[in-house]
Amino acid sequence: MVELGNLTVLDGAQIAARRSAHFERVRAWTGPQRERSRRGEKHPVWDFLFAYYAFRASWLERWHPGPDVLLMGEAAQEFLRWPAYHARDGGVELNLADLPEPRRTFIAWLRQLLEGIQARPAFFACHGLHEWAMVYRQPAEDVRHARYPLRLAPDALAQVVEALPVRCTHFDAFRFFTAAARPLNRLQPDRAAAAELEQRGCLHANMDLYKWAFKLAPYAPGELIADAFAFARDIREVDMRASPYDFSALGFAPIPIETPAGREAYERAQREFERRAAPLRERLIALCRRLLRGDAP
Repeated sequence: MVELGNLTVLDGAQIAARRSAHFERVRAWTGPQRERSRRGEKHPVWDFLFAYYAFRASWLERWHPGPDVLLMGEAAQEFLRWPAYHARDGGVELNLADLPEPRRTFIAWLRQLLEGIQARPAFFACHGLHEWAMVYRQPAEDVRHARYPLRLAPDALAQVVEALPVRCTHFDAFRFFTAAARPLNRLQPDRAAAAELEQRGCLHANMDLYKWAFKLAPYAPGELIADAFAFARDIREVDMRASPYDFSALGFAPIPIETPAGREAYERAQREFERRAAPLRERLIALCRRLLRGDAP
């Protein structure tokens, strides 16, 4: 690897090494997902990261270098199959000068969103009740993960939701609340106000860092997307352990947020995720700023 000012130059061997390292890392996640799909199996925890976020396993496995990297040699020519790249100085790099206007508009919006979240105070008193509100007063046949038992009987589950303040700030969680649960939420988020309500303590806002990373592909470095996926995976586990479902058979010990001790454990996890999310969000903000500068150094 050679660095020329702000430009990193990778030769064929270095390109191959970076691609291989990326593939080996993400294959630990994509391999089991493919096997489950082949067998027609559903996993209530991990499938979410592929189905809801809708970024294919093959795309996650694909490495891109990100801005300010000049790829050299025969291996570099393969990247010209994507219109985001162009030939330059005997090599290949991302063409930031011709960033499509719709992408530029999205990136400017995303930078504003992420900067707003980073600046806004974190809130840690939601207790993870969003998953409970998604099954509140719902007929048994309509429960999403009906193959797995609920940890409490329906009436006891409803009493938990009614006894605790429901304080969800994340629209993409709130929109899955049952009709009976929505009036119980302190806020009534809608799509128009979603960006103003996002905050650093929310597990789903932090899990969405993966979504924002892959939506910047192929301009986002593969390592950034993989880091965001690994982080989302950790959050997803805690999110479902704190849900009303009993996933003990899959090896996920419950976080009983219906108890004071469970709520304390959930908040500790929230605070740790908020701490870990900050540098990842800063990397995304820096990438957005770099892409918006275009071909300027």
